[in-house]
Amino acid sequence: MDLNAFRRKETGNSGEEAVAIYLKREGFRIIGRNIARKTGEIDVLAQKGNTLHFVEVKTLSCDEFPEEGSGEDRYDPADNLHPYKIRKVARTAEWYVAEKDWEGEWQVDGALVWIRRRDGEVRVEYLPQIL
Repeated sequence: MDLNAFRRKETGNSGEEAVAIYLKREGFRIIGRNIARKTGEIDVLAQKGNTLHFVEVKTLSCDEFPEEGSGEDRYDPADNLHPYKIRKVARTAEWYVAEKDWEGEWQVDGALVWIRRRDGEVRVEYLPQIL
């Protein structure tokens, strides 16, 4: 068994859970998580009002949270929100909307999550309408 792959999956699941909690606090209703279709997977599907939000989550475990405006050259989970991945999420969202005959609005959002290793504290940055 590849323990690094297991840790990545565990870290990713923790990040998705943190985003679901964050969204609930912000008034969203969680519709589902890890919704897989032929075209890809939706990490978190949430609804607020008459809009579905297809949220792609990128998580990173870190020793310390990056300081805003510090100019530090640290790895950023946003680096993995590249156009190919965003288009894949959008195609999966289109498939889902068609399958469910959804007639409301929908959008693709992103969420970046940092999990501090020493205490498990989490920082979430929500990125609405990344496409």
